[in-house]
Amino acid sequence: MTPQLSFNKLYEQDYCLWLEETAHLLQSRQFQNVDVKNLVEEILDMGKSQKQAVKSNLRILLMHLLKWKYQSELRSNSWRSTIREHRNRLDDAFNDSPSLKRHFQEVFDESYQKARDLAADETGLPFDTFPQLCTFSPEQTLDFDYLPDDLEEEISDDDKLEGV
Repeated sequence: MTPQLSFNKLYEQDYCLWLEETAHLLQSRQFQNVDVKNLVEEILDMGKSQKQAVKSNLRILLMHLLKWKYQSELRSNSWRSTIREHRNRLDDAFNDSPSLKRHFQEVFDESYQKARDLAADETGLPFDTFPQLCTFSPEQTLDFDYLPDDLEEEISDDDKLEGV
């Protein structure tokens, strides 16, 4: 068996050892022995993994903001902590990889729709309780000081005049 075939087999049998060996080969500039095919796959997967983490954290954050807004009587420190934790995770991701902020913007609307489903499941409220379009901006979603107001407090001045 050739060294390259053996190295490819290592990828399938002991991933951590494959990573260590690949790093060693790269550091020692033995590029001809690097398992390029699997290395490229791993690099691409790392990017996908980071993007998936942004979507997941955004979905959970949006779901909790919806719960905060539409079940104000059940608000808890646990919800507040979850909101803060997922904002922290997103902030960390953006600090580590600023280009992920663009991905955040791209998946915001899709993530909100999935958050509506999650919020309906968790709260037991009808799906239509949650607006089709997100009522908080991407910037508010990430703002550590922002929590949605109660529904009663969100009535605009125009709405108040209509009742007069």
